[in-house]
Amino acid sequence: MCGIIGYIGKQQATPILIEGLRRLEYRGYDSAGVAVLQNRELTTRKKKGKIDEGLAKLVQANPIYGQVGMGHTRWATHGPPTDENSHPHLDESGKIAVVHNGVIENFDTLKDRFLKAGDTFKSATDTEVLAHLIGHHYEAVVSAGKGAWTGEGTHPLAQAVMNALREVIGTYGIGVICTDHPGVMVGARRGSPLIVGVGEGEHFLASDASAIVSHTRTVIYLKDYDVVTLFPDKFKMDSLGNEVASFQLSKIEFDADAAERGTFAHYMLKEIFEQPKTVQNAIRGRLDAEDGTAKFGGLNMTTAELRDVDQIVITACGTSWHAALVGEYLIEEFAHIPVEVEYASEFRYRNAPIEKNTLCLVITQSGETADTLAGLRESRRRGHKVLSICNVVGSTIAREADGGIYLHAGPEIGVASTKAFVSQVSVLTMFALMMGRIRMLSNRRGSQIIKALEAIPDQIQRILDQSEEIKRIALKYAHAEDFFFLGRQYNFPVALEGALKLKEISYIHAEGYPAAEMKHGPIAMIDEKTPTVILCPTDALYEKTFSNLEEIKARKGPIIALATEGNERIKEKVEDVIYLPATWEPLHPLLAVIPLQLLSYYIAVARGCDVDKPRNLAKSVTVE
Repeated sequence: MCGIIGYIGKQQATPILIEGLRRLEYRGYDSAGVAVLQNRELTTRKKKGKIDEGLAKLVQANPIYGQVGMGHTRWATHGPPTDENSHPHLDESGKIAVVHNGVIENFDTLKDRFLKAGDTFKSATDTEVLAHLIGHHYEAVVSAGKGAWTGEGTHPLAQAVMNALREVIGTYGIGVICTDHPGVMVGARRGSPLIVGVGEGEHFLASDASAIVSHTRTVIYLKDYDVVTLFPDKFKMDSLGNEVASFQLSKIEFDADAAERGTFAHYMLKEIFEQPKTVQNAIRGRLDAEDGTAKFGGLNMTTAELRDVDQIVITACGTSWHAALVGEYLIEEFAHIPVEVEYASEFRYRNAPIEKNTLCLVITQSGETADTLAGLRESRRRGHKVLSICNVVGSTIAREADGGIYLHAGPEIGVASTKAFVSQVSVLTMFALMMGRIRMLSNRRGSQIIKALEAIPDQIQRILDQSEEIKRIALKYAHAEDFFFLGRQYNFPVALEGALKLKEISYIHAEGYPAAEMKHGPIAMIDEKTPTVILCPTDALYEKTFSNLEEIKARKGPIIALATEGNERIKEKVEDVIYLPATWEPLHPLLAVIPLQLLSYYIAVARGCDVDKPRNLAKSVTVE
């Protein structure tokens, strides 16, 4: 959601901060700001609105110089989007600046304490309260004669931060600087991602690797309760917990070019067109044609343990939840294991009965989704094995799961997920294949699945080659205010995903349903102004889906059909057809979702919407 970028080194900080903030725009935000230290003076610039329309112009008109600084993009939680509520925030003395992602749940109690002590506040945010808390603890450290640092032990600013955080209830990823210590920056995390970028004579602090990848690819993913003290030429790690502070150097998987838009009009369009490569990356090295199975290196479970699984529970949110629904069909068909798919936000608070030999899967693009992480922790608390399907190496969920599978999809900048969904479904297909082969799926059937899966990248490319025709269809319906998306069996989750994509980026009301459910209520909404997108491949339920199509047509509803190549019959019944290559039925979601993504994209562009940064949305939801 909110974004953090910090720099300490030999270069001018402000250009690095502005560049980093621009790279964090995709996360969703409503204001931005920077704080820079120079000669023991702290200067802030912050502004409501987009970076290029607000903060960047402000900094250009009133430049600030210094080699230590922090920047922040804010997504409003406490207080509306205003200049005053923008980060960074200062303590009562004005010496300490704080940027913060997360929520301080006990800020009201703390604020009352400070008001009684005579403090004044300039914003409605919980972050300013945190800045005051750190400031009061820093004063106590100084008063105790420990304000100077000899180079040994915990730095006084870090000590003040640690003392303050022990009073905090809630989540945080923070950066802190102080005029008394112009060569120091402190970062800490609990529940909100924070990364240290390691350079030569310089260091970085960021909430997302994309903010710093153009400067360094060597990073440390902070763990909960880690507190890091950064200097230009070194860093020191402490822990608020009982564990001895430890860290591991990691490499960012992608380079700066992968996080650039290139010649595409939007990141979302770029990521849609990357999907042939996305599938190739997901399946590379994981398919065993000889044994008709898939193999993964990081599950940390033996074949015997996997074979003993009697039930699988999958938790996820948003688009990942739709991928999980496809996974339910796949696993139940290939492996005959009962599967339950749960919204992570509901699962974490339910006392759901889960059998002893249950395996829990958590699916997430970012690896930091708060509800999914809570579901993971609840499952582990109950003693169940948890595997993650995740895109971000070193993320919290990837670290805390017992084992997992990386998507290798590369950075996904567009807020509306596209290539991550296709990667998740590809991985779930291989996982279902593996589980089936160790139970009852034949080698012949496994080989058929592998052959069909290997053909998917080229088939996706054939659909992308139809983009101009799909754009023509999209423009035809861009004026609509309501849409229905219908599918059956494997295509039902794709209908849900198509509706979500249209809602997310075009703000058109859209609903996804199993096709047969239309006549149980929603068909009352059908009229000449309400288009329906119906997934009608030539599969086992083709005739039944075709009958559902007829019901809509009889009520004069305009129809866009997704049909298998060679189906001429359907042309006579619908206004528009998008043809898909023939594939094995369980793999149809990997193809059907592509034109739905393109339809949503072109409709949103035609309506003048900000495709990459849709209103009210954030890429990674790290708070409830």
